[in-house]
Amino acid sequence: MAGMLGSTLARGNILYDSMLQVTLTPVSVAASTAAEQSFTILGLQINDFLDVNCNAAQTAGIGIGNARVSALNTMTLEFSNSTAGALTPTSGLYNINVTRAEVQPMPTNAV
Repeated sequence: MAGMLGSTLARGNILYDSMLQVTLTPVSVAASTAAEQSFTILGLQINDFLDVNCNAAQTAGIGIGNARVSALNTMTLEFSNSTAGALTPTSGLYNINVTRAEVQPMPTNAV
C-alpha cells in the first residue's frame, strides 16, 4: 500500500460483515423514475455499508440503485423504473450484505 501513504482517503478496518436474507414487499414505482423505499431491518446502524440484490428474477424494467441506512434499523433502497408504465419490484427474499467499519467516521491517516 505504499502508494496510499500520506493520502487523505478515508480507510479503516472492518468490524462486522454479515449476510442477511430478508423478505421485502416493495410498492409500485412510477414510470421513468427512481424512487426510494424504506424497510425496517433490525440491527442496522447509521454508516453501515449495504449491498443488496433480489434472490429471484427482478421485474423487467426495474433496477436496484443506492442502498443505505437512513436511520437506526431502517434500510432505504432505491428502485428505478425504465419503462413507460408503473411497475412493482419483485416481492420476496432479498440478500443484504452488511459491512460495518470499526471506526466511524473512518480515519484519513490509517495505514
